[in-house]
Amino acid sequence: MDTRSLKLLRTLVTVLMVVMICGFIVLIAFLVTRFPERNGPVLPEAVVLPEGASAQAVTLGRGWAAVVTQDDRILIFDPETGALRQEVAIETATETATE
Repeated sequence: MDTRSLKLLRTLVTVLMVVMICGFIVLIAFLVTRFPERNGPVLPEAVVLPEGASAQAVTLGRGWAAVVTQDDRILIFDPETGALRQEVAIETATETATE
């Protein structure tokens, strides 16, 4: 092979490497600036469940936190204070079928 061809190939590979590194840096910079630090959901410090209730599932919404209990109730709590706002009884399929 010709030495001029090898020099051209080496130059092209070097240029490609520099372009790939610059592209990677631009991609990382874009991700950092595009996804700024977001505030996570507001969680209560502690939630006190009623006597005999145990949590089965927890979900969060805007301005509320809900706990589904083993005894088929949904308890809605204030996320900032942890105070119980509302209690909803869940009708199960077996309860509906027996009525």
